[in-house]
Order: sequence, then C-alpha cells, then structure tokens
Amino acid sequence: MRLAVVGSINTDMTVTAERIPLKGETLMGSSLSYIPGGKGANQAVAMAKLGAEVEMFGCVGDDSNGEKMLENLKAVGAEHIQILKGVPTGIAMITVGDNDNTIIVVPGANGKVDRAYIDSIKSELEKFDMVVLQHEIPLETVHYVIEFCYEKGIKIVLNPAPAAAVPMEIIDKVTYVTPNEHEAVLIFGDKLSTEDLLRKYPEKLVITQGSRGVSTCLKDGRILNIPARKAQVVDTTGAGDTLNGAFSVRIAEGKAIEDALTYANVAASLSTEKFGAQTGMPTAEEVETELKK
Repeated sequence: MRLAVVGSINTDMTVTAERIPLKGETLMGSSLSYIPGGKGANQAVAMAKLGAEVEMFGCVGDDSNGEKMLENLKAVGAEHIQILKGVPTGIAMITVGDNDNTIIVVPGANGKVDRAYIDSIKSELEKFDMVVLQHEIPLETVHYVIEFCYEKGIKIVLNPAPAAAVPMEIIDKVTYVTPNEHEAVLIFGDKLSTEDLLRKYPEKLVITQGSRGVSTCLKDGRILNIPARKAQVVDTTGAGDTLNGAFSVRIAEGKAIEDALTYANVAASLSTEKFGAQTGMPTAEEVETELKK
C-alpha cells in the first residue's frame, strides 16, 4: 500500500542540557545541533525506515534549511514539495534535558500549506491508500484534506498534535485519531473517563500515554493497554512521530490494531535510545529483532 503524509517540514535546532530550565533561569548547554524534523517529515521518514512506500507533501522556504530538508527526504518521495520564495523553512527550537524535552515551533513555510496547495496535489493524493496528517500546518488545511480523503474513500490517520480543538464532524470522518492524554481532553472534554471515551470510538481512537504506553478499545468492547517497553532514554524527541509512523505502516499492511500498536510501541521506544528525531528512528529489522526478545 502507498502512504502519503501531508504536514510539516522543519529544521530542529536542538540544545542539550543537564535539565530543562525553569522560567527566567539561564543554564549552560552541552551541545547545539541542527537536525531534520517536523512532525510530518518525521512520520514520513519513520515509515520509510520501516520499509513503506511513502511520499511527503508540504512546503519549505528557498533557503539553506529548505535545501537541506529536501536533501534529507531523498529516502521519501518528495517531488511535490513546494519551495516558497521569500519564506523561511520552519524551525523547531528544542531543549533536551533529564530524559524530557520542550519544543517551540516557528511555522515558516509550513504556515503556507494552504487550500491552493492542496488543490494542486489532489490528483496525486487520490493515488494513495492512506493519508497521514498532524497539526503543524494550518488546521483549516488539515480539515480540508480530511474532507477530500473522506469523499474519495482514502483511509485517514490524524495525529492531533500540537494540541488543538477538532470538530466532531472531522473526528467522524477520520479512520484513526491518535492524541495523547492532554490532546484527548482538549478534543473530547473531560466528562468521560479514558476507558469510556475509548469505548465510544472502538478501534478508532488511540490514546498515547508516554511512559505508560498506549491504549485503545477493541471492537468487542475490551480495553487494550500496550505497556511501554523499558528503554535507555537518550532523547524523546520524535518518539510520538515514530509511533504514528509505525502504526500507520502496520495498519496499511492490513495488520490487526493490537499488532500495529505493539509494533509501534516498540519502534517508539527504540527511537528514544538515540539522539535526534529522525536519526533515532529504527529500521524494520531493528524493530523485528526487539519484538523477538
């Protein structure tokens, strides 16, 4: 099956420190790195590393960062990425410390992934079996793509991050939605318990819970909790993107949701054991080896 990702392409400016600074505090950093990133690009690269046929759709600026990001996406189909004049490539400023991170995103060209761009790639999107989306491009565009894919019968995975409200009519049209706990509350409210919320959307709603793993509800009403694999954590950046990419690959292959989430959970855990979002993402062979242990 062919997978498409419509989303963000960033340069990650990553600082490592002993810990994340408090408000108003200055700390000494130990390193500064410029690494390919962006939730969309991260998920596309995760899929490609796991052996999927995937194409990335989005925008970069006509700057050196844009050139580097396009070069980095050689393993992924990228012929329909638009290069925008006079607009900077998106940047994510990341602080890594004490096995955690903070991220500030400056959208740049990602903010120009608009309806006109989507209209220009509609004939291409129709060629794919699944489209994966996130919230680092304008929400109006995300919803526009979902409406189009729903009409065409294309499966849709929505990773609603960064957190933002999502209309219920959009939730109804996606095939899978994968928020973390905070994002789930923002979208669905806090009136239902996590288990009751999962039961309302069996095998559609997948809630990630960091070190506690990932949960969904099976069609027979049973709650499925996949515990996190213990990892020697170096950098958690991109772990959620790895999980979403791996989950999408397995679902596209026709695997059951339990298999897909088990596989994705292991892939995400392995990604935390190396530095950088895309550089830390595992290959299919690495995930399979870990699953056999």
